[in-house]
Amino acid sequence: MKYNPRVTSSRRKNRKAHFTAPSSVRRVLMSAPVSSDLRSKYNVRSMPVRKDDEVQVVRGTYKGREGKVNGSTVNVGISPSKVVITKLRLDKDRKSLLDRKAQGRAAADKDKGTKFTAEDVMQSID
Repeated sequence: MKYNPRVTSSRRKNRKAHFTAPSSVRRVLMSAPVSSDLRSKYNVRSMPVRKDDEVQVVRGTYKGREGKVNGSTVNVGISPSKVVITKLRLDKDRKSLLDRKAQGRAAADKDKGTKFTAEDVMQSID
């Protein structure tokens, strides 16, 4: 059910918005989770799928298939959320993105658990 009156639920308008989306929005739409070994190596959960990445399909009729993303159009609709990136093609921009995401994750991990001190908790009980 639609709650926000400013958002359309029309299939036609949603498809148009999806296929004519700018690259900044398309980055979010085309993000896929990263495999567990890459996740531990780069400290990143998901990345936008790009040409020359290697992916593995984890859901649907093509489950288990692996392949390289080559950018050609194929009549097989596979959502990026149903694949896992197994190998990243690293260039200058991708490395900077990984570094930026890792720094943010490290800062969040450092502050984790420090939202409340023991004294704050004891004061709220009294």
